[in-house]
Amino acid sequence: QVQVVESGGGSVQAGGSLRLSCTVSGYTSNINCLAWFRQAPGQEREGVAAISFRGGGRAWFVDSVKGRFTISQRNGRSAVYLQMNRLKPEDTAMYYCAAARTCENGGGWYVNVAGMDYWGKGTLVNISS
Repeated sequence: QVQVVESGGGSVQAGGSLRLSCTVSGYTSNINCLAWFRQAPGQEREGVAAISFRGGGRAWFVDSVKGRFTISQRNGRSAVYLQMNRLKPEDTAMYYCAAARTCENGGGWYVNVAGMDYWGKGTLVNISS
């Protein structure tokens, strides 16, 4: 089994920054992808960013956060961070970390809910205008 735990959520004003942390433990040898998703009230859960260990640390971002968010790994496959800058009210959501055996293949990414194998419980991000 794999355990996924997020931390770092909070409330900030628009234009501010937050860093989310995700720690993965357990049987992680088959985990090659860590990703962040978010879900706003009444909305579907969407992929925000992902990092592929098979891809040498290649990263993927949803268009709405490109240039504002970065994703990085630490301690091999056991931790990943999501640095969120220039936050906007529309970034308000519950943010989830997810782990998967794969989410990228030869440059093609598939960061979707169905493709993730393990999930954290989420951390809330609230951006005020």
